[in-house]
Parts: sequence; C-alpha cells; structure tokens
Amino acid sequence: MDPHGDHMLAWPAPPGQERTEEQWAVIAGQVRHAANKLGDPLPACLPGEPRQCGRSAQQHALAWAAELKARSHYLIEVYAPSEEAAGYAAGTLYRERLAELRASVR
Repeated sequence: MDPHGDHMLAWPAPPGQERTEEQWAVIAGQVRHAANKLGDPLPACLPGEPRQCGRSAQQHALAWAAELKARSHYLIEVYAPSEEAAGYAAGTLYRERLAELRASVR
C-alpha cells in the first residue's frame, strides 16, 4: 500500500460536507472491508488498530477508496470476456455510473 496520500498537505472537505474523525473512521472501515473482499487483506493501520500509522481516518478512507477502485478495475481487466467488454465496463459504463452518482448528490 502506498503512503496514504502523504504527498498532500491537507484533505479539505467540500463546504457543508465536513465530517468528524469518528465518521471518517467508519467510512474508512467500510471501504477497507469492501477492498478486502476483492483481494488480499489490506494491512492493519487504521486509527485504533494495531500498528497505527498516525494518519487521519479521512486519509485512510481516501487511500482505501483508491485501493478499491484499483482492485475493481483489475477485476474488469482480468475477467471481462474481451478487451472490448473490459473497455466498455471500465470506460463508458464507469463514466455513466459516476455521472449518475454525482447527479444524485446535487
């Protein structure tokens, strides 16, 4: 796993979307759990876990989300029946679903 976005100095939340450290910890745990379902277990370093790394729960939520996205994309590449099907799922279908998600929170 990479260093959880250490190259960024801050992870500002959009206005009106601020979350507490506890809320971010719940989100981080849920995303990490989902990523673990798609591959080898991720290392334990969330706040409060053994070998705590000292990074914020928000940084963990975003790092685990990136890991989940990568694992999902890899599954598409490996298991799609053709290169065209993989391109459609990882490209067109992904962008359509992302647009729907963005529209649903506005």
